[in-house]
Amino acid sequence: MSDESESATEVSAVPGWFWAAAVAALLFEMLGCFFYLVEVKMTAVDIAALPLDQRAMLEARPSWFYATFAIAVWVGLVGAIGLLLRKAWAGPLLLASMIAAIVQFSSIVIVPEMREATPSDALAVPIVIIVCCYGIWQLARLASRRGWLR
Repeated sequence: MSDESESATEVSAVPGWFWAAAVAALLFEMLGCFFYLVEVKMTAVDIAALPLDQRAMLEARPSWFYATFAIAVWVGLVGAIGLLLRKAWAGPLLLASMIAAIVQFSSIVIVPEMREATPSDALAVPIVIIVCCYGIWQLARLASRRGWLR
């Protein structure tokens, strides 16, 4: 009986805002997975139907962009699930996801074709995504320090 009361006390020690933030992290990562699937399933006909500026951005992306995109979203999704399960391995996965997102969006700076095809007003989205990834990783670090992850 004492094991059950200890378990209930442990779960209740995690504040409600953590659960809300972990669900928000899961939704954010799921949205990233959706966008990844939409983009990689585009056919040549789909790409040809895009406006010229969007088509140029897609065609300028190197293959490693999609590799890091996949790592960022799928590893991030597993990390967000780990947060909800209160697992300690969530933190390292979310860090890997954030690093992959940074590498993914570095293509805008590194690849000349991407730099030329990306308008300056389109830079806000990668910045917001990286900031969100950082916040989710920090949530995992805080939860680990406070003993909410096991």
